[in-house]
Amino acid sequence: MVIVDLKEIKNIKAKLNEYKVLIDELASRLNQLEKEIESSQNPDYNKIKEKKRLISLISRYNNLTKEVNDFEEIYRMYGNESEDLEDIRKIYLSITKDFDNFSIELLLSEEYDDHDAILTITAGAGGTDAQDWAQMLMRMYIQWAEKHKFSYQITDIVYGQEAGIKSCEIIIKSSYGYLKSEKGVHRLVRTSPFNAQNKRHTSFALVEVIPRIDENINIEIRPEDLKVETFKAGGAGGQHVNKNESAVRITHLPTGIVVTCSNERSQHQNKEIALKILKSKIYDLEKQKLNQKVDSFKTKQQAAWGNQIRSYVLHPYKLIKDLRTNTEIYKVEEVLNGDLDKLILDYLLYHNMQKKQK
Repeated sequence: MVIVDLKEIKNIKAKLNEYKVLIDELASRLNQLEKEIESSQNPDYNKIKEKKRLISLISRYNNLTKEVNDFEEIYRMYGNESEDLEDIRKIYLSITKDFDNFSIELLLSEEYDDHDAILTITAGAGGTDAQDWAQMLMRMYIQWAEKHKFSYQITDIVYGQEAGIKSCEIIIKSSYGYLKSEKGVHRLVRTSPFNAQNKRHTSFALVEVIPRIDENINIEIRPEDLKVETFKAGGAGGQHVNKNESAVRITHLPTGIVVTCSNERSQHQNKEIALKILKSKIYDLEKQKLNQKVDSFKTKQQAAWGNQIRSYVLHPYKLIKDLRTNTEIYKVEEVLNGDLDKLILDYLLYHNMQKKQK
């Protein structure tokens, strides 16, 4: 049975007051976006998408604030003596869930938060137990995705010889912002089901989470970004050599890339070839940046002692503790069955505070 906790409602109200600064920032951003979209003949799709997101968040904030105020007033008047107590409990449960979901979405504002998440789980120290632990984590994330109706695809899986998995890769749709909280080493403490004496065993698994970044690099070379120089081509001789300025040197000002072409007799041909070479070099540069960006999301940690971000203790007591946020959860089975929202929200709040302090 749902127990109505008025303290929780007051905590939500206090948090909503704290969020007012963020909401005002979003309103200012929305106003700017609307002006940019109105002044553009061909509005950027991403700007239109962002506008819809901001309108939704601001509207949800206003509705949630009203619901909290109304609930507080109704409960103060009737409390547990109301004939409609069951309805009050349902409203209470709805407010607490809506608040958690809203808080998470409000904090998802970084560049790749709406991208697909590529989640890789690798068994670490702990032998067969670690492989079993890796499979438990895979099941946990799949159940989380199903609870939130995120489509997913297991793209690779390597099974262990006795049990569990050595590694797997899952792509979960539009979930990087949520699952970036899971990046790191996860530690499990339990009595081993693979030990005849049922001894206590510690296992580790590494969870890597990176956003799926679109590799369709669009290379647009603007004329104003180019410095084009012509000069006389040197060579073994001939009627065109050293008489006409057929050679072309193009400098791409934003990147500093310089391309020279002098093989053709026509300046036009040399310029055309130089532009093709320039485009290829810019593409290669952008590809390198893309690879570096993807690498920057990786943890580069070993799945062993001293690196864990979270501990899951099943014996001698039951407790999940996130070592970054100090969040403690005693309902271990619920988390292992995909109820990660409390851990995700607390991490996003922690991550947001860390950004503000930099």
